[in-house]
Amino acid sequence: MPSAVSAAVSDTMPISGSTMLAGVIGDPVRHSMSPTIHNAAFAALGLDWVCLAMPVAAGGGAAAIEAVRTLGIGGLSVTMPHKDVVAASVDVRTPSVDALGACNCVYWDGDQIAGDNTDGHGFVASLAAEDVAIADKSVAVIGAGGAARAIIDAVGTAGANRIVVINRSTERAEVAAQLANAAAVGSADDVPDVDIVVNATSVGMGAKSDSTDPDDLPVDPGMLRSGHVVVDIAYQPLVTPLMTHAQAQGIQTVGGLGMLIHQAAIAFERWTGATAPVDVMTEAVRRRLDSA
Repeated sequence: MPSAVSAAVSDTMPISGSTMLAGVIGDPVRHSMSPTIHNAAFAALGLDWVCLAMPVAAGGGAAAIEAVRTLGIGGLSVTMPHKDVVAASVDVRTPSVDALGACNCVYWDGDQIAGDNTDGHGFVASLAAEDVAIADKSVAVIGAGGAARAIIDAVGTAGANRIVVINRSTERAEVAAQLANAAAVGSADDVPDVDIVVNATSVGMGAKSDSTDPDDLPVDPGMLRSGHVVVDIAYQPLVTPLMTHAQAQGIQTVGGLGMLIHQAAIAFERWTGATAPVDVMTEAVRRRLDSA
């Protein structure tokens, strides 16, 4: 029986013997937005490419990279639990992969397989799209997991003058803070004194936008102030409880959909060499979320 992904692909573009294959690997991975995003972009530009979800069990990341080499796969997006193994398996790595020890984008660089981590750069691009500059700004990052680490690395590179890492585990926060010279471990008490507040945790994901449950809020909304930019990397819901509380105070917010799209756009451009149609990719995700 054909998968839902296969059916969606066949509805948007013909598949031929010359079609270039890309994919997203992980476990689980069938829920991934990557095929939706990339297939919409391929179709919009008339590119003979297709992207599929490819379940790869834990321990199979290195073999997946060998499959790219053997089968001539055009590129991969990489999700958990393979980011660290893939980082060690590619031929060449970008500075972000070296810093983070994690790779979420695999592409060809000449005859070598290259690895990049596009999460942090996608975050920075998503803020730029909303006219939010990072250079010479102070940033509080709530969380110390993979996404938070990528953001800390990227905003440090983008010129943030102060990065406060806030996490329940001080030890993890200390490790994450080593990614940028401007970063140091802090606490929620630092939130009022920064320019940009970033929720890089899963707190609030899947909650109702108007929730007042403290478990759905990564920081007390009373810590927010006029002049803040509040960013939540979750995109389900599109407006999280943290964003709702910030908006009620007249504070600018940026949701996680932009980061999702812009990190995928970087991967698309790495794979194809074409400029990613960001608007098309965004609309494809919105349609899928609306139909869920």
